[in-house]
Amino acid sequence: MTPGPTQVPEPVRIARSLPCGNPDLDETFADEYRDTCRLISRLLDTENETLILSGEGILGLEAACASLTEPGDRVLVLDNGIYGKGFADFVSMYGGVPVLYTRDMRHALKADELADYLEKDHNFKYATLVHCDTPSGMLNPVEELCPLLKKYGILTVVDSVSGMFGNRLSVDDAQIDLLCGGSQKAVSAPPGLTFVTLSDAAKKAMHERKTPIASFYANLCTFDGYYEKKWFPYTMPGSDIKGLRAAMDLIAADPELYDRHHRIAEATRRTLTDAGLTLYPLDGYSDTVTVFEVPEGTTDTAILAGIREQGLMLAGSFDVLAGKVIRIGHMGANANDADMEDVMAALDHTLRALGVPLKKDLLATYKDYANANCEK
Repeated sequence: MTPGPTQVPEPVRIARSLPCGNPDLDETFADEYRDTCRLISRLLDTENETLILSGEGILGLEAACASLTEPGDRVLVLDNGIYGKGFADFVSMYGGVPVLYTRDMRHALKADELADYLEKDHNFKYATLVHCDTPSGMLNPVEELCPLLKKYGILTVVDSVSGMFGNRLSVDDAQIDLLCGGSQKAVSAPPGLTFVTLSDAAKKAMHERKTPIASFYANLCTFDGYYEKKWFPYTMPGSDIKGLRAAMDLIAADPELYDRHHRIAEATRRTLTDAGLTLYPLDGYSDTVTVFEVPEGTTDTAILAGIREQGLMLAGSFDVLAGKVIRIGHMGANANDADMEDVMAALDHTLRALGVPLKKDLLATYKDYANANCEK
């Protein structure tokens, strides 16, 4: 029950076990790949093309920066979290000049503050921002922020690896030029694939560069014309893509996907706060992960060990949040009441055993909130 990788449903595991041909030579694979890409675009409510890359979700972030950045390009890095700030490393790596717009990690980015900033400085080729910053559980309103950036002709690059399919997102409505996703979060497939959606404006910027892209594997232009040529820049992982297609089919067939994520997330947040625990974010709560502060008198290590003894796995965090918080993942296949009830029972037992006073029984409180929301 960590914030990714998540549990993998049986249909996805079965799809990954099916016989595979040679994706380099079997021309029908190009149809399978394109059809899966089109399904992803449809599920993300966009006319933009989707590409699936062989590599964990971070590859999509690097590929975005590698393909767009030329030496000397000023890039606005919207930073209110660990992954948000991390974009600056990729920008620098490919010769760009990252300009950090740094705000409090416990608050979601505010559109009015960004608007004021852009009035004074908007000379940027593109901007990077994170939809859900998993280490802190922060959700940023990309549907408000990206249109502000586009108003000044700034391309938008959004990391929604742990946000999409748990939090509602329309790529076209949000005016996102390059969206990055991954297989192992709310998609509930194993880690190993990233996918990106590309607007015409993003493609134009990549093809009109004055300097070559300083990468092969992270060069999104290498996929140009793949379907017409029935050719991919490297051997595609056929089994992984079969699994991804099965996961996307499950998403497409789930009419309660977003309502269930929100109901479970809201019940989890209310349960923890009613019991006297403190959520880390002060606003901007994601429906895919809940993050709470380690209570006084114990440690993240002790809590996680106690949970593991009961057959479950939660997560701590890292970087500036190392040792400070506990993260519960309720995304994708993890977003179900049976597993969340197990989490609450195990967390209640563990915290009490460690001497942490709780004002409420976590399991009973969670059930009350979850059932109340169901009745609504």
